Amino acid sequence: MEDTRDLAERTSRSERKRRDSFGMFDGYDSCSEESTSSSSSEDSEDEVVPSIPANLPIIKNNGQVYTYPDGKAGMATCEMCGMVGVRDAFYSKTKRFCSVSCSRSYSSNSKKASILARLQGKPPTKKAKVLQKQPLMAKLAAYAQYQASQQNQAKSKAVVAADSFDWGHYICNNNTEGAPVSCFKHAPMGTCWGGIAEGVRLEVINSDTNLPAKVYWIAEIIKLAGFKALLRYEGFDSDNSKDFWCNLCIPEVHPVGWCASSGKPLVPPKSIQHKYSNWKAFLVKRLTGAKTLPPDFSSKVQENMQFPFKKLMRVEVVDKNYLCRTRVALVEQVIGGRLRLVYEESEDGSDDFWCHMYSPLIHNIGWSRSIGHRFKRSDVSKKLEGQRDAPPQIFQKVKDVDQCEEWFKDGMKLEAIDPLNLSAICVATVRKVLADGYLMIGIDGSEAVDGSDWFCYHSASPSIFPAGFCEINDIELTPPRGYTKLPFKWFDYLRETGSVAAPVKLFNKDVPNHGFRQGMKLEAVDLMEPRLVCVATVTRIVHRLLRIHFDGWEDEYDQWVDCESPDLYPVGWCQLTGYQLQPPAAQSNRDAAASVPKQKKKTPQYKGQKKKSTLRMKEEAAEADDFTFSQTISDQESNGSGSYYIKQEP
Repeated sequence: MEDTRDLAERTSRSERKRRDSFGMFDGYDSCSEESTSSSSSEDSEDEVVPSIPANLPIIKNNGQVYTYPDGKAGMATCEMCGMVGVRDAFYSKTKRFCSVSCSRSYSSNSKKASILARLQGKPPTKKAKVLQKQPLMAKLAAYAQYQASQQNQAKSKAVVAADSFDWGHYICNNNTEGAPVSCFKHAPMGTCWGGIAEGVRLEVINSDTNLPAKVYWIAEIIKLAGFKALLRYEGFDSDNSKDFWCNLCIPEVHPVGWCASSGKPLVPPKSIQHKYSNWKAFLVKRLTGAKTLPPDFSSKVQENMQFPFKKLMRVEVVDKNYLCRTRVALVEQVIGGRLRLVYEESEDGSDDFWCHMYSPLIHNIGWSRSIGHRFKRSDVSKKLEGQRDAPPQIFQKVKDVDQCEEWFKDGMKLEAIDPLNLSAICVATVRKVLADGYLMIGIDGSEAVDGSDWFCYHSASPSIFPAGFCEINDIELTPPRGYTKLPFKWFDYLRETGSVAAPVKLFNKDVPNHGFRQGMKLEAVDLMEPRLVCVATVTRIVHRLLRIHFDGWEDEYDQWVDCESPDLYPVGWCQLTGYQLQPPAAQSNRDAAASVPKQKKKTPQYKGQKKKSTLRMKEEAAEADDFTFSQTISDQESNGSGSYYIKQEP
């Protein structure tokens, strides 16, 4: 008999696996939910059968061990040990015991009940009454403990409420577009996104169904905005009533054919289930020749979410209070490639600094000494267990330069983005030439006497420009503080100061085909408060230089940023990585903050004509040489992703 049952079960399983290439059930052309509920439940049994979570609170009471689950699937009490748990997770068809051992020991249960009753000082009685008193008391206590732990978890997770802002609603209401993922080479999937476009089909969870099990259906990308896509279920044609936005990098998104290979059911939405009598034929006709995601899309997403920096790695980073020097800091947290660095001398861990792992502000240990940069030695003599210096090879490489020929010299004039007011490009001076192409730059007219506000830029940095760059590109140049001969003219200023302009040929003039367009939406770091990632818009493009506007804030808080800045991210990056996204400032918030400095401002260590004053420096700001710019071909058009087509099987 057993062999016969096994054979029947194997035959049944093989029949269920015999589906077409789109995962449709054989004989399921009518697509009624009633006819598929049983089959769907069988195929998705591992997803619908609840189990006791591993993190549930456990409480011991008089030698008994109990747990209190979430209560969503029905409760059961073991008649042997008295343990309370989810009914479906219990042993046997009757769900009377929590384990095989309890079931086998049931025959001696009356003896155990008598012993337990005597220990409690009660006369022996029916086992059920004796054994159920303890779980009831324990259940209440465990429930209180469970609720408290859930509240604590909710508080700790509240800091990364990445889903609180609805990007899809925002984009549709404002009729805007998001910058393509291929514009962000440093972001996950930035180099392998080229084949994903409107019209691509994929398999996603079908939310328009009454089935208890998780089922899938095919959807088409109607609109793309960064990682997020507006999807429409196949079969709705021009009806957009069920359209929905979805992050394409979440685990529930798959290429067409995944359901067939994984044994998952494809069920059409209930709103249109009677629209076609033969859904298999409909899908074959509609999907043959259509594009879908690469088969290794999910594995690529996982690979791209791995980062080389680990907790407790030691790095050198700019001192946020004195831009002219660096300090040692420890990696405390890594989120999506962004690092929370805690300065080594910070006792309580509150003295921190946020930046991307490819930021020009962080370097390997020993970098400052090697190029002659100022460095503050740490007074910490004892290292924490697990500390280690970050390997030099995981830092962003800079362009090799030849300083033997004509090169920058102290006192040369140029234009530079002010790291303390990233909305301004100012008249600046080379204050010191370091090794390996690095320069110490000072803003004319607002420098501290001790040079504590000099900042380090590489000669190939997109944040420094030759004299005349702003005039040629119609950008307002901020003159030195106190300079009264306006409008500012470089020729007059150089003659009055007896200085010379840095040669144009020394600046970086490459302009990549970055793909950004005016009006595109993205997620951008507020470099005046670099822990914040905000909803932002590209409002102007000058060669490789982008003007970033933070939605809901005044224009004075705009920032000039380079097109390849590691502090710009596609729409949906925060949701993908779990980072908190700052939504556009509401009008009430702006009015309330009108009489006080914005949260984006902090008190500087010295005075100057800064509109903003958090001592944050970012070299990603901007480069757009107006002289002899060379247009190069971007590799975003050939990033190796390719297009995948659906073929009809014979």
